[in-house]
Amino acid sequence: MHLRGSSSKRTFFCNGSLTQGRAYQADRVRADGANDGGSVGCCGYILWFLSLLVIACTFPFSLCLCIKVVQEYERAVIFRLGRLVKGGAKGPGLFFIMPCIDSYTKVDIRTVSFDVPPQEVLTKDSVTVAVDAVVYYRVQNATMSITNVEDANRSTRLLAATTLRNVLGTKNLSEILSERESISHVMQSSLDDATDPWGVKVERVEVKDVRLPVQLQRAMAAEAEAAREARAKVIAAEGEQKASRALKEAADVISESPAAIQLRYLQTLNTISAEKNSTIIFPLPIDLVQSILGRQGSSH
Repeated sequence: MHLRGSSSKRTFFCNGSLTQGRAYQADRVRADGANDGGSVGCCGYILWFLSLLVIACTFPFSLCLCIKVVQEYERAVIFRLGRLVKGGAKGPGLFFIMPCIDSYTKVDIRTVSFDVPPQEVLTKDSVTVAVDAVVYYRVQNATMSITNVEDANRSTRLLAATTLRNVLGTKNLSEILSERESISHVMQSSLDDATDPWGVKVERVEVKDVRLPVQLQRAMAAEAEAAREARAKVIAAEGEQKASRALKEAADVISESPAAIQLRYLQTLNTISAEKNSTIIFPLPIDLVQSILGRQGSSH
């Protein structure tokens, strides 16, 4: 009992630490960009005053260094003496920076697409396939994409390749070939959850192509051909069965009237004569021959 209690306490503290760590990461740079850089210290204020003095002395030429412009699809993340400036990303349009103490980085917030290189994946049923995909994503929070990750674009590309291998490794070959839409949805959800702390929104993932080894393609082609031949034989057998039943029904109908078979013979002769054959083989019923021979014997 004591061991179980201590184990539950350790699990509780571990989960609490994990929750606190996630909360700290989320609070480290808020999504609204309102994180203040804090006090810059005495040296910071001195440099800030000197920067204002330089701007005043070189006015209006200093405006060329102070006023910057970002496009409608861009945002600027500004750092002052290494600290994030209060207010988050700037733009679109004009914004003001302090020379010598401010630095900024432009972030493109348009949707970006890239091809995931073909990945050699071992499926659940031990088949090696080469799969490539395309990913569409955009930066939804410029501040987080700069402060929380070194290179958001490169990190997203590497994570997409890894996620593609991990997801396809849990699927059979038949599932990969037939369930591309569900696989794309699972990949999109996984990537979106993983890149959310980076300020990146994964909008769509599509599996482009699945390339199989040549030997496997031949084996699958042979299997498909054998399956088609088996289905053809079954269909032919079913047709013969239906035809035999139809002939049996026709024979029953003809047997009800002795003259019906004579009419059938005449129709067969008419069909054969229409083809202009030089030789005609006409079957003669044994019953008819026996009846003729019986009549001749009685006359004698």
